[in-house]
Amino acid sequence: MHCVSTSQVMQQQEIIPHLFRTEYRKIVSVLCRHFGFDQIAVAEDLASDTFATAAQTWGIKGLPPNPTAWLYTVAKNKAKNYLQRDMVFNNKISPEIQNTIPQFYETDIDLSPQNINDSQLRMMFAICHPSISTEAQIGLSLRILCGFGIDEIADAFLSNKETINKRLYRAKEKLREEKVSIDLPDDKQIDERLAPVLTTIYLLFNEGYYSINTNTTLRKDLCLEAMRLCTMLVENPRTNKPPVNALLSLMCFHASRFEARTNKNGEPVLYDDQDISLWDTDLISKGAYFLNCSATGAELSKYHLEATIAYWRTQKPDTPEKWQIVLGLYDQLLALSYSPVAILNRIYVLSKVNGKEPAIIEAEKLYLTNDQFYYTLLGELYTGIDNQKAKQNFEQALSLAKADTDKIVLRRKIENLPSFY
Repeated sequence: MHCVSTSQVMQQQEIIPHLFRTEYRKIVSVLCRHFGFDQIAVAEDLASDTFATAAQTWGIKGLPPNPTAWLYTVAKNKAKNYLQRDMVFNNKISPEIQNTIPQFYETDIDLSPQNINDSQLRMMFAICHPSISTEAQIGLSLRILCGFGIDEIADAFLSNKETINKRLYRAKEKLREEKVSIDLPDDKQIDERLAPVLTTIYLLFNEGYYSINTNTTLRKDLCLEAMRLCTMLVENPRTNKPPVNALLSLMCFHASRFEARTNKNGEPVLYDDQDISLWDTDLISKGAYFLNCSATGAELSKYHLEATIAYWRTQKPDTPEKWQIVLGLYDQLLALSYSPVAILNRIYVLSKVNGKEPAIIEAEKLYLTNDQFYYTLLGELYTGIDNQKAKQNFEQALSLAKADTDKIVLRRKIENLPSFY
């Protein structure tokens, strides 16, 4: 009997989760394209069974020379076996259709790199169908296109497995009812459907970048998966549009500061306090490249404006001219697409340009009474002007904070305020 060493067991324990993350999505996308979206449950079951077989077999025999190729071969064989033993299907079809079955069975499951990428791109447009909610689109993208487990998706949404399972089930049922095909739409439909696809990728990235979840590994993975999906769009000539490049640029700029956004204890580090030596200059360069690529045509999307703002945030040192430009960009962004995050960021920039007093006046007009970051901003603005009000706002922010790391930072801000007399 073949014995597996302790080091091999440890290697298997590390490689199977990694391969599940990278290969599960590819196998499901290809099988769905082959079977049709109405058979997505079958595709997921076959992919999951492939990994279960790998865990069992590799645990006994050790890792094969090429684990990825092994998975593809097993997935192909399981798919063919499924087709051959699907007696229910055979009994229900007419004799005329039965004559075509052998040819259908013999069709190869194409797991070539080109077909994998093409299948994932098609699946992206199928999942981001307007018939299902944005949350469902993101959930399905995490599961099918990113290979996240149900537990991880539940963590990302601060939810539970039962809720996520029900949401994904209802979404898949809806897509089946709508008879959504796994085909890349024609050029006109691509333009129409690109907006929800980009929204899904944008929200997926934000869920990682701004999430209150304290699982920092998951947060970074979410951002990287969003960037991977957007890169797929850029690399396809039919989907390589200016807003796609702008979104990828935005994500590169934000990701470039990822390591500087938290300290060694996992606590948030505000922009002004970040160690710029931790900023990733390669990602900043890539962001500038994709921002330049986005500057074609007449369309000005919110991604263009946010990417340009993010570019300026990677430029040091701070100067009045820099913040004046950023303030103008936020004015354009808010005119195009209002959001509480954008308005709070604009007020922060306003304080850089005109001072804290005008920023406080603008902030207090908002009344975002359920927003932790609104009160945090007011606390910052009042610090040094009216420390008693600063303390009151930080305490209000603390009462609304959910993440332990945010609570630690807010308590520290309160403690560091000068004594009151």
